[in-house]
Amino acid sequence: MDNVKETIESLRKEIDEHNYNYYVCNNPTISDREFDEKLALLQKLENENPQYFSAESPTQRVGSDISAGFTQVEHRYPMLSLGNTYSIAEVEAFYNRVAQGLNESFEIVAELKYDGTSISLTYEDGKLLRAVTRGDGTKGDDVTANVKTIRSIPLQLRGENYPSSFEIRGEILMPWSVFEKLNYEREQQEEALFANPRNAASGTLKLQNSSIVAKRGLDAYLYYMLGENLPSDNHYQNLATAASWGFKISPDTKICHSLQDMIDYINYWDTERKNLPVATDGIVFKVASLKQQKALGYTAKSPRWAIAYKFQAEQACTRLNYVSFQIGRTGAVTPVANLDPVQLSGTIVKRASLHNADIIESLDLHIGDMVYVEKGGEIIPKITGVDTEARMLLIGDKVKFIKNCPECGTPLIRYEGEAAHYCPNDTGCPPQIKGRIEHYISRKAMNIDGLGEETVDTFYKQGLVKDIADLYTLKVEDISPIERMGEKSAQNIIDGVKASLNVPFERVVYAIGIRFVGETVAKKLAFAFKNIDTLISATKEELIAVDEIGERIAESVISYFSEPRNIELIEKLRDFGVQMQLSEDRISQFSETLKGLSIVISGTFEKHSRDEYKAMIEQHGGKNTSSVSAKTDYILAGDNMGPAKLEKAQKLGVKIINENDFLNMIEK
Repeated sequence: MDNVKETIESLRKEIDEHNYNYYVCNNPTISDREFDEKLALLQKLENENPQYFSAESPTQRVGSDISAGFTQVEHRYPMLSLGNTYSIAEVEAFYNRVAQGLNESFEIVAELKYDGTSISLTYEDGKLLRAVTRGDGTKGDDVTANVKTIRSIPLQLRGENYPSSFEIRGEILMPWSVFEKLNYEREQQEEALFANPRNAASGTLKLQNSSIVAKRGLDAYLYYMLGENLPSDNHYQNLATAASWGFKISPDTKICHSLQDMIDYINYWDTERKNLPVATDGIVFKVASLKQQKALGYTAKSPRWAIAYKFQAEQACTRLNYVSFQIGRTGAVTPVANLDPVQLSGTIVKRASLHNADIIESLDLHIGDMVYVEKGGEIIPKITGVDTEARMLLIGDKVKFIKNCPECGTPLIRYEGEAAHYCPNDTGCPPQIKGRIEHYISRKAMNIDGLGEETVDTFYKQGLVKDIADLYTLKVEDISPIERMGEKSAQNIIDGVKASLNVPFERVVYAIGIRFVGETVAKKLAFAFKNIDTLISATKEELIAVDEIGERIAESVISYFSEPRNIELIEKLRDFGVQMQLSEDRISQFSETLKGLSIVISGTFEKHSRDEYKAMIEQHGGKNTSSVSAKTDYILAGDNMGPAKLEKAQKLGVKIINENDFLNMIEK
């Protein structure tokens, strides 16, 4: 063996060991910097010596940016769901059914029910062969490329004596800390937030770009092994053996010898789960013996030898200290409860949303009240009730919704049919002004590098930027003297502003911040009206005629362009060179070939990606829809079309076309 190959193999082994210590054992033995240096050296050596490539190398966990649709794979063993219960009485009934069904002694394995997305991993000769989602329980999506990026899932098993082929199932999770960070980043970019870690993990696992998956910090716990030559007839022992092969198995799995053991386990984790770094939503009880599992068998939907006990939504009681009121870029006022810190769903909660005046009134809140706070896996904690029995004689004032903007003092208004209050002073209220600038520079809008929330705040306070048009008047000499800026940072900002002049018209429509006009609606408006002048003069009827534009959006667009100051702003941007119309190249690509047609895309394709086909449908005047209905005109079907969509299409008589049919349609 030559020295380079020896070094590469040694580094792979060493890095794999460090990955195992860090991600599985939670016990790192070297610093992050030392680890990064070793990984960088291995990457360098592999790049220089491609003859020594290995799919199991730690360097392959970064994923690929090549998009490819998921193929569906049939499960060798169906992935059934478990029967759920929310009461200890039903757990007792399960225990008694098992005792009656077996008529012999048995043990129960108690496991935490992690709140993620189910996965089935197949290993052959110690190497990860395939990773498949639950799907419909019979077939699932092959997400192997994405799963290989998860560092707690071994690509090559450790030790010896593992079966030549077996399957192990578990849960892909997003830890609370990663979830909070991801949602913060999405909020800064004005992207839709994930509702909870489960949705975030599921959405991440189905991304077409595994290099993005690699950056999302997913984790995994494995909980059940299947195959012909398993190490033991005992489920608990199989998990212990799997842990020795490098799998991440929950350390909180326990053998229960009686019903009382099961109840004790429930009572302990009903409180202690709040301290876990990942979301849980219950406990799973399984008969330990595989032989006894087989004897008990299955119902049509679930095994008779297992049951899931679901926790109630997490709730904590803490003191309300005061209520603050925040102003967003649209002028909407959000009341926020400021609380004594309390632990909830793996994080410390100090604030909770009160949403609007009606909710405050319905809760009958007083300063100093002990309030019930619920998170239940959701993004923002909410107050669900008040412990009125805990009220003291010296309770504080009743919480009342403010009448004036806390930032500029303007009397608030409430539009008919809306729950929120608004500050109408959109030209003089600082949070609204700064919010519009932050929206304009965001990634999905004008994407101006070098600018962020803090920089905008600084520029506003120093009088450099009072509206979005002022960004185009900035000079290096204005910015460089500012603390922590310097000439290089200043030049980067100027370059970023200049580059925004090339941003296409549809993103400009989104960036100017018309109320209710999000990224998709902005694109629809830009494609329908082609330039800003036509959009400005559009009537309500013309706006509503555009796909997905309803009365509320149409009225908002008309209202925005009826303000002289907004027209003045548009003219300033036009003078600076901001794109105010679709380019000739873009216009030439449009047609009305598919006008009025509703098309559903299903399956995987060879010639173009699903996103490319969606763009083509819009480009030629068609409408993308996600579900099949009587209004669907065509289904563009690739390989592995969803069986439910196929069945519904046949039932409704919807025409199914393939890639070639579709491309021929738009060519004509």
